[in-house]
Amino acid sequence: MTDDSTTPAAARTPRWPPERSRKFRQAAFVYLHLGILYEAAAWVMLEHGMLPLGFGPPWLYLLLGAGVVALVFWGLYRLENVWVARAIWGIQALRFPALISRAFVEQADATMPTAFYVAAMIIVLTSMWALARAGWDL
Repeated sequence: MTDDSTTPAAARTPRWPPERSRKFRQAAFVYLHLGILYEAAAWVMLEHGMLPLGFGPPWLYLLLGAGVVALVFWGLYRLENVWVARAIWGIQALRFPALISRAFVEQADATMPTAFYVAAMIIVLTSMWALARAGWDL
């Protein structure tokens, strides 16, 4: 038997049953792919002059975005933290009305085709599904 005071924190963390751990791993990789798609889309939009430049250098936002994706991936894959899954699910749910609006309501100043937003809705919904499975053990 080991002394709890010398056991690393990760070893003391209660592990989920294997089925629940798979849900966290799945959510982590679905979110990683979502993040890669967002980063790639931002890069392409930057190359085409479609990103606003008034908020600072775009490379900073690309770097911060990659950092957020890495932290969320770590929180889901390594920590298997339900609150990470639930928080990211909630953030994505708050973004969904804007995606619906741009996908289905005519925008006079639209710079992106509506198909971009329809695809984004499908991708975000898939991510929300995986996050909900991990966060609420569905």
